[in-house]
Amino acid sequence: MIARIRPLLSVALSGLLVLSACGKNDGSASSNTSATNSTPSLATVTGSTAAVTNATATTTVPASVFNVPDTQSLSGGDVQKIISRGVAEAAAQGKPAYIAVVDRVGNVLAVYKMAGAPDNATLRAAPNPASNTDLEGVSVPAAAGAISKAITGAYLSSGGNAFSTRTASEIVQQFFPPTAVITPGLEGGPLFGVQFSQLPCSDLSGRFKPTGGSGAFIGPKRSPLGLSADPGGFPLYKNGVLVGGVGVMADGDYGFDADVSNVDNDIEENIALAATTDYAAPSSITADRVSLDGILLRYSDASTSTLKSSPASAAGFTNSAAVGTLQVITGYTNGTIIDGQVYGTEASGIRKASSAEFNNLDAFVLTNGAGNNRYPTIGGSDGADVGTPLSGTETGAILEEAFKIMSRARAAIRQPLDSRAQVSISVVDTRGKILGVVRAPDAPIFGIDVSLQKARTAAFFSSKNAASDLNGDPSSDVRTFIPAARTFLNDTTAFTGATAFSSRAIGNLARPFFPDGQFNNPNGPFSRPIAKWSPLSTGLQSALVLTNLVQHVTFVKGASATDTPSRCSFIPDSGPGINRLQNGIQIFSGGVPIYRGSQMVGAVGTSGDGIDQDDMISFLGVYNGGQRVSGLGEASNFIRSDNVVIQISGNSVRLRYVNCPFAPFLGTTEQNVCQSK
Repeated sequence: MIARIRPLLSVALSGLLVLSACGKNDGSASSNTSATNSTPSLATVTGSTAAVTNATATTTVPASVFNVPDTQSLSGGDVQKIISRGVAEAAAQGKPAYIAVVDRVGNVLAVYKMAGAPDNATLRAAPNPASNTDLEGVSVPAAAGAISKAITGAYLSSGGNAFSTRTASEIVQQFFPPTAVITPGLEGGPLFGVQFSQLPCSDLSGRFKPTGGSGAFIGPKRSPLGLSADPGGFPLYKNGVLVGGVGVMADGDYGFDADVSNVDNDIEENIALAATTDYAAPSSITADRVSLDGILLRYSDASTSTLKSSPASAAGFTNSAAVGTLQVITGYTNGTIIDGQVYGTEASGIRKASSAEFNNLDAFVLTNGAGNNRYPTIGGSDGADVGTPLSGTETGAILEEAFKIMSRARAAIRQPLDSRAQVSISVVDTRGKILGVVRAPDAPIFGIDVSLQKARTAAFFSSKNAASDLNGDPSSDVRTFIPAARTFLNDTTAFTGATAFSSRAIGNLARPFFPDGQFNNPNGPFSRPIAKWSPLSTGLQSALVLTNLVQHVTFVKGASATDTPSRCSFIPDSGPGINRLQNGIQIFSGGVPIYRGSQMVGAVGTSGDGIDQDDMISFLGVYNGGQRVSGLGEASNFIRSDNVVIQISGNSVRLRYVNCPFAPFLGTTEQNVCQSK
């Protein structure tokens, strides 16, 4: 997910810049990889243990090439230690704090408030906020910020990479790396927009059940504020295995690090780092071991030398008014400490697939806790709209072929080098209905929700309904974006189904400078202008879910008894009880539409590794799936978004469609794998 986007355009824009459907990568995407897996030969990856017959071809079950994470989890005693060490550092810093601990799938194991800690935090605003049309400047519960930070540390990490909220801050802003001295040509962060995932309105993410019972601890769980870019959140590891995350709020400011050229002394980050003592990420996989375009990512500006306490000798856990108390947080915890779930088990909500559920020995699926796959491969619900919808066999073929590509792909963010990519893959129909979800054993959790967002984004904007749905949203702000886009594209009928848009293409249009990195140029039509832009106010992406987020914050505060529904945005329904953007949109690479001839019938989304890898897995998954199932495949070259030419500052610029790594596979020298497909 985090392979740097190759510069969209050269600094000197002269003439027409022709960007092919799948272009070269500069090599950085394949230089940062991970996992402890061995690298079997290509023959092993595509070899078989059993034959499976589909509609038109006989395929084989690939042999296993991934290791399953060891069975570890946080106990109640572990949670007490983590909190106690954070409390000791906060006391030494003279800054009482909220401290939240979650497990790997997002269950809140405890929220602790120190005596005197501020109960609220303010969402940091842009230099010129967007006139009450977004969340900037809104007061939110400090506990919500702490939980969001803890979930971010857990969800962005894996057994092959450890990312913090400081890492998140670096990779979601308008420039990568964020700096006060801007160099011409700097593009937006590689995970630009990911902060608006894991939303509290997501229909995929689970919700806390105050009364417990069946399915109470099924993940992945939602985050109250999406993913966080505010330093003060880290992943937690036990015996080298990812088991959760910790987040801290103490200063009342929920923001981001706008300049990574210096080293901050961040009190919240110091408290959170102290809390990870004995549960820290292995140093071999932290973000500062990952290089993107030759730039090492940031993991922590705090270190043992910046701590003012001795965490290992911190006093034991105390639940008293004089020191601090466990908190009841509406929608997240009932004020007790609970044990974390063992990731990979039925009770965690994510487990190994059975042979009947998926045709690959390495596949993991989402489960309901009672043994049932939450999202088995099924056919589309949109026959009345598309004529012949995707069948269950076709959905399965695309997921299987995408999974095979992932299993061969060199990872971009995992350590050690030359590990295999591990991602989550989702398929949807044109109404946004989930037709199947599958993932690698150790893929980061955030990629589940994001892969679904990417699939829905590609299906939505490629459909005949995109313009009418957005123009039918009750928000006057949302209704401004289609007219702006049509003017920008010089096309009065844009977004009515004539063009196939990938999530990369929509991301191009959702940058505060167009083309991305050309900071003297105007914003894309789906973005806020740069003076009004911030990670908390990106444009159409944030405007669509503003009402949902406000509803949820009000609910968490206890000011409303009604939570936001499990459906993001308020666009018109596409079918009974569903809209096309049920968990929001995503504005970076990895989602492509699926066509039957000239008819768009759905989309696939991939997330969890380098963005070019995500593009390739989705793109080739559709292409190879179409080779197995007659009549199915990619959009015609003639309708892909890279045919769209935009006039900017006297230059002609094409949108991107997808961008695949130049030499992406392990065990082969194959190159340009997406060319001419």
